[in-house]
Amino acid sequence: MIAHHPAAPGRPHRLDVLIAAGGLSTGVLLWVLDLHGSPPLFGLPSWATLVALAVMAAAELLRRTAPMTALALAVPALALDVCVGTLIATVLMFTDVLYAAVLYGPPAAARRIPVHSVLVTVLATAATAAAWPDPQVVLVGIGIALITVAPAWTGVIIRGHRDAAQNARLRAEQTALLAEMDRTQAVVGERARMARELHDLVANHLSAIAIHATAAQTIDDASATRAALAVIRENSVQGLAEMRRLIGLLRDPAATTGEEPAATPTLDGLEALVEQARANGVASDLRFALDDDRRPADQGGERPPAPLELAAYRIVQESLTNALKHAAPGTVRVRVADGPGGALTVTVRSPYGERSGPRAPGSGAGLVGMRERIALLGGEFEAGPEGGPDGRVWLVRAALPAAGEEEQR
Repeated sequence: MIAHHPAAPGRPHRLDVLIAAGGLSTGVLLWVLDLHGSPPLFGLPSWATLVALAVMAAAELLRRTAPMTALALAVPALALDVCVGTLIATVLMFTDVLYAAVLYGPPAAARRIPVHSVLVTVLATAATAAAWPDPQVVLVGIGIALITVAPAWTGVIIRGHRDAAQNARLRAEQTALLAEMDRTQAVVGERARMARELHDLVANHLSAIAIHATAAQTIDDASATRAALAVIRENSVQGLAEMRRLIGLLRDPAATTGEEPAATPTLDGLEALVEQARANGVASDLRFALDDDRRPADQGGERPPAPLELAAYRIVQESLTNALKHAAPGTVRVRVADGPGGALTVTVRSPYGERSGPRAPGSGAGLVGMRERIALLGGEFEAGPEGGPDGRVWLVRAALPAAGEEEQR
């Protein structure tokens, strides 16, 4: 069985060594000059004063590294010094050791020592008054208080200021850390938002360009090639315009003019979005149908909040892009329906199966972006193959909650 011993005190602090050396040399000088308080009591030798002085100097060496051990040495050393003559250097070093015990000792000791110092002062003064009934006992009590109470409560005050400063420093560090975490999260969130916007704006055009470029290379038909090149040119011009607009918004959001496209698309542009997909899907034998089941405003329909409307538009846009890349020949059906309080449901069904025509590669970033958009709004999202009356389809379904439901989440 291994015995555990308390760790030995560390190396004395340089200032503590100077204090101990200064107190010891001063005390020796006072003893040589016979400058001490009174003759020894109880028949003790006068040189015992030097023993008390040496023990007190040793306690000074431990005042910072082992304050409670230093106090345990200092108390009997003071008692011996009082009995053999009372050197002022020994008394002053005791006050410093008591002060250091409160300042550097454990919290429990810092709470108890001041209270005990007051009790010792009261008891010592009372005992002196009982043994020597003289008005000068008041001076004796004041002297004892200066040796015990004053250094102990001074340590309490200094420790309180030190702890308050340390707590303030910790709070400042925590605040700085939280601010840095918030800044990092804001940067990551903004980068993710920019990635989604860039993907949604450009991927549709680039996918159409890739599909029609492949068709132009594989189909030996001049008219089909010219049609494919026309679609490629149209998507290139539109993609370039979208890129320029996005770059302008990133550089200076206030620099946009009313002549430029709206920065935030709305569901009013779904018909144009589907029409563009029809033009781009000719080479892949894809047809597109839009079912807009939202109630008009004159029939009690509510306009959804801008974030929901933008998310629904982007879901449809990305689903059409994925259909152009991967869907089998057939009809892609887009359905948008509203609910109470501005809630929205977006459903896109694409033919699912083998595709013989040209197709563009995918990275999966579109599905990730759609999930992120719906998660930010507290909605529900699902995407995957599903059986239906028209055969296997790839279903994309997004349920966007109303503004009130979103706040409750």
